[in-house]
Amino acid sequence: MSDAADWSSVGVAVYMIELCIDGYCLNRLIKPFVQQAKVALAAGITYFLAMIVLYVIPPHMGIFTAYLLGSFIAFLVMCIMERRNYTQKAFFAITYFSLRWFTAAMADILYDYLYKIVENTAWYKGNPPMYMQFMVYVGGCAFYLIMVFMITYAAICFIIKSYVYKYEQMSKRELFMLVIPPLLGVVGYKIIRYYRVFYILESRKLPQIYDLLLFVYCSVAVTVVVILIILYQNIKAEQEEKLANQMLSTQIDDLKRHIGQVENLYKDIRGMKHDMTNHILTLERLYTGNGAAQAQEYANELKAVLLNVAVDGIKSGNPITDTILQEWKTDAEKRNIRFDSDFHFPTDSNINAFDISVILNNALQNAVENTEGEKDAYIGVKSYRRDNAYMIEISNSFEGTLRWDVECGLPITSKSKIEGHGYGLHNIRNVARKYFGDIDIVLNNDEFVLSVMLMIE
Repeated sequence: MSDAADWSSVGVAVYMIELCIDGYCLNRLIKPFVQQAKVALAAGITYFLAMIVLYVIPPHMGIFTAYLLGSFIAFLVMCIMERRNYTQKAFFAITYFSLRWFTAAMADILYDYLYKIVENTAWYKGNPPMYMQFMVYVGGCAFYLIMVFMITYAAICFIIKSYVYKYEQMSKRELFMLVIPPLLGVVGYKIIRYYRVFYILESRKLPQIYDLLLFVYCSVAVTVVVILIILYQNIKAEQEEKLANQMLSTQIDDLKRHIGQVENLYKDIRGMKHDMTNHILTLERLYTGNGAAQAQEYANELKAVLLNVAVDGIKSGNPITDTILQEWKTDAEKRNIRFDSDFHFPTDSNINAFDISVILNNALQNAVENTEGEKDAYIGVKSYRRDNAYMIEISNSFEGTLRWDVECGLPITSKSKIEGHGYGLHNIRNVARKYFGDIDIVLNNDEFVLSVMLMIE
C-alpha cells in the first residue's frame, strides 16, 4: 500500500475526480443560460472527456494551453447544439477557464497550509508508519478536492445569482469588456505562479506571506469577476428601465390621442344634439302650420343625413376602449387579418380605463405583428366575469414556436428590445398584478391565447 505506485495512483485519481468536478461545475454554470439542459450537460461531459484525452495522450503543449483547448471544445459543443447568443457562450467559456485557475490555486494553498500543520505536529515528527503517512496524504487530497468543489461552486452560485438577464443577447463590445479583466487576472496568476516555483527551486523554502498574498490575489480575482457581472447587469437594468419608460410614454401619448378622439366624438354629439333641437323645432312648426307633406319630406332628408354619418363601430361600453378596439380592427383588416371582438368594459368596477388600454394596446400589437402574413389569420378579443374576477382573452392564429424565459415564465421575443419589443407582456402582467391578478399563456392547435385576470372589488 505504501510504495511509490500507490502514491502515484492517488495522484491520478485526484486528477480524474478534479476533472469530474470541473465538468460538473461547468454544467452548473451553463445550465441557467441555455434553453435545454442537455446543452449544458453535453458541454460539461465534453470538457471532462477532452481533458482526459489530453491527459492520456499528452500533446506538445503546456497545461495552461490544454485547459484553454478544453474550454474551447466545450464552447464549440454549446454553439453547435444551441445556435444563439454565441457571445454569451464565449463569455462563460472564458470566465470558467479563468475561474478554474483561481479556485484551484486557492484550494492548493489551503491544502499546503493544512499539510504543513500536520507535518509540524509531534506525532508526524515522530515518523509514523508509512501507511499512516499515506492515509494523511489521502486525507489531504480529499480536503483539496472538497475545497476545489466548494470554492468553485460558491463562485458559480454568485455569478448565476448576479446575472439577472440570462437570455439577453450579449454584444461583442460587452463580451470584450467582461472577459479582459479575468484574462488579465489569469496572466497575473501565471506570472506569480512562475516566480513561486522558481523561488522554491532556488531557495527550497518559501515565505509563508507569499502563499497568503497569492490566496488574496485569487480571491480578489474571483470577486472582480462577480462584481463585473453585477455592474454589467445594473447597466442592463438601467437600459431596460429606460426603454420601458419610453414605451410607457408612447402608450400614454396613444391614450391621450384616444381621449382626444373621444372628446371630438362628444363634441360632435353635442353639436348634433344642438342641431337636433333645431330640427325638432322646425318639424313642430311645419306640423303646426299644416305642412305635413313638407314635414315628412324634411324628416326623410334628416333621416338620410343621420344614416350617412352613423358609424358601425365597436360598442364595448367605454369610449376609450371603443376607440382602441376600432383602431386595431381597422389596422388588422388592412393586413387581411380577421378581427372579432366580444369585449365589454367593466363599468361597475374599480378598474381604470387607462390600465385596460395598456392591456389591449400591448396584447393587440403583439397579436397583429405575430399574425401578419399568415393564411387565414385572425384575432379574437373577448371579456367576461366570473364572480369577482374580470377576464380578458386575446387569441390569434400562430404558426411558429416559442422560446420561454424560465425566470419570468414569459415567451422570449425574437426582436430587438432596442426597437421597443419585448416589454408588452411584462407591462400587461404589471397591470394584472396591480389588481391582484396575473396572466396565463396557452399555445395549442396553432393558436396563441393570452388570458388576463383582474380582481374586481
